[in-house]
Amino acid sequence: MNMSGLLPHRWRTKREEGRHNEAILGILETPPIRPKNDGLVIFSMIGTAVVLPYLVAVKSLWQQLQRGRIAILDDGTLTAQDRAILAQHCGDPQIFRMQDIPMGDFPTGGTWERLLTILDHRAGEYWLQLDCGAVTLGPLPEVERAISANRSFILLADGNAPVEPLELSGFAQAFRGDRETSRVESAVGRMAPGLGWKYVRGSSGFAGFAAGNAGRELAAAFLARMRNLIADDEASIRGAEQVAASFLIANEGSPVCLPLAKYANYTGESWPNTCQFLHFTGGLRHENGGFIEASQRAIGQISR
Repeated sequence: MNMSGLLPHRWRTKREEGRHNEAILGILETPPIRPKNDGLVIFSMIGTAVVLPYLVAVKSLWQQLQRGRIAILDDGTLTAQDRAILAQHCGDPQIFRMQDIPMGDFPTGGTWERLLTILDHRAGEYWLQLDCGAVTLGPLPEVERAISANRSFILLADGNAPVEPLELSGFAQAFRGDRETSRVESAVGRMAPGLGWKYVRGSSGFAGFAAGNAGRELAAAFLARMRNLIADDEASIRGAEQVAASFLIANEGSPVCLPLAKYANYTGESWPNTCQFLHFTGGLRHENGGFIEASQRAIGQISR
């Protein structure tokens, strides 16, 4: 009898993370990134627990793009040894500290610091946000074209997501009663009637923010209106950064919504051969060994 299912979730997660780190130690034997100051910044928020998966994520992406410099937001747990490893493998990346990010009226303790860092620094550079659970397996022409054209892009959240941004009322109508819709997303349709604002159901785990677009102003307007709608639920507000990022990108001219056949969120099942980018997140991250399989395949490609 398999007794692992009887373990508390946090124990199972910690055990799987340990197995994953052991399986991807080969990433430390791969060639370092040679960063380029060419107008692209590849940015992630990480901590000591995810240094190895992060290296797989950033190196497998850089292997395909062959451009950009690396920037990191330290969640407060990176050690001196972690920083030495990151300096060696990522070309001495720019590292921001969480406590140095001015928050104003924005919530702390979630991932708003990550979004605000991008908005505060993208005036002259294209910022690409990359989650440590991402693995790139092949060429990403849609991403390359978006960067070259200075168009924002986003990974769609699931197969039900519309392939282009919808006006807020249209989104609310399309997803009324959808059990996968969070409380914040459910309130989006009531947020700004008549303003022509749009929304796309995306994942901030892989998103491109075009250079020179809006800073904090639109994010602050989003937050203020959302707080008026769900004022009794500060926990949801604190976790609303992903919705805010999707909202911001949806309202930036003509953003690129990446095709799900090539860019997907892992569902615990085998992915199609056409898939070139996978995002492993949430409770399904370690299901059926997919994260290890994809990571080891990417490491093999980096090593060539």
